[in-house]
Amino acid sequence: MTLNDLSSILFNAYILFTVILGVWSLLMSARNQSISGNFWGAVATISILAAIILGCGVIMFAQGLRPERPLIYFLYMVYLVIILPGLFTLMRGRDDRSAAMAFGLLCFFNAFTALSMLQRHVLGPWLPPA
Repeated sequence: MTLNDLSSILFNAYILFTVILGVWSLLMSARNQSISGNFWGAVATISILAAIILGCGVIMFAQGLRPERPLIYFLYMVYLVIILPGLFTLMRGRDDRSAAMAFGLLCFFNAFTALSMLQRHVLGPWLPPA
């Protein structure tokens, strides 16, 4: 298995995990529940997963491999790494219904952003420069 394959598998896991996290947070919002520590752990996990995918991209870039649009790839990946912890910071750690709704909407936005990256071939294939 190459690093490119591993990155693709992890990115697919990121999309699925983001959708699941979005559904979970919208259910908490609909039930008027506060956000639990389990949810904050899942937010940290998904941010770490995005950082690992970005790390795979940096390693492949250092090896001389390039996607079609490397600048767009790195901009999107940095966004996916920082946006959920950034929302947590902006919300100042609130755990009420509106915070759950905000996280749910952001998770679905991230999932659609990631799907858009797949459809526009931003993720690869990683090839040597021509």
